[in-house]
Amino acid sequence: MARNEWPLFEVFIRPKNGLSHKHVGSLHAADPRMALENARDVYTRRGEGVSIWVVPAAAIAASEPGDKESFFEPADDKVYRHPTFYDIPDDVKNI
Repeated sequence: MARNEWPLFEVFIRPKNGLSHKHVGSLHAADPRMALENARDVYTRRGEGVSIWVVPAAAIAASEPGDKESFFEPADDKVYRHPTFYDIPDDVKNI
């Protein structure tokens, strides 16, 4: 496989233990192992990462911003999903 045909990987870094992984960028690599090594070299130069995820960009499915209304609005008619739908018993303390 020629270098210009390498697949694109999305890179996620967890900066500290207990925090979520955050998307930090993309890179091309021949395979997942190379993607991990390149991500380490490119995105954690100061040693700030404790965990790296690389995901082939082709494996990511995402909604389109233009589909927001049809994709997310149907949940608004399901009031039981909102915390205001439920009555909190008097013996339950607010934290």
